[in-house]
Amino acid sequence: MKKLIGTMLLLVASASHAGHLDVISFTLNEDCSLGTYLEIVDDFNEWGEDYGYQTEIAAPLFHDNMDTHYWLGRSASNEAFGKAYDAWETAQADSESVPAKLNARFGECGAGNDTRHAYRTFP
Repeated sequence: MKKLIGTMLLLVASASHAGHLDVISFTLNEDCSLGTYLEIVDDFNEWGEDYGYQTEIAAPLFHDNMDTHYWLGRSASNEAFGKAYDAWETAQADSESVPAKLNARFGECGAGNDTRHAYRTFP
């Protein structure tokens, strides 16, 4: 019984320190280089700093689909991700906002998101 209680306490403690991983698979338009896309990502990360959201891009070295790239967005928690996502979505209504301008640049460069998944991460 003590082991069960200890395990439950460990799980609860770990869950309170869980991060959030936002994984989006996407392809680039033929006329958009990875370098150009990464410039947009750098600008996005500047915006994301205020919301505790940062991303990196994974480009395939060995894969059955060499055209698919992965957006790996990280937040400290699900709550932090939700706040960043809400701010991003709300700002889309204002075409002059930084998120709306970034979204337009992403749209010009990327052929679209193929899939999106969210994961809880543990240290």
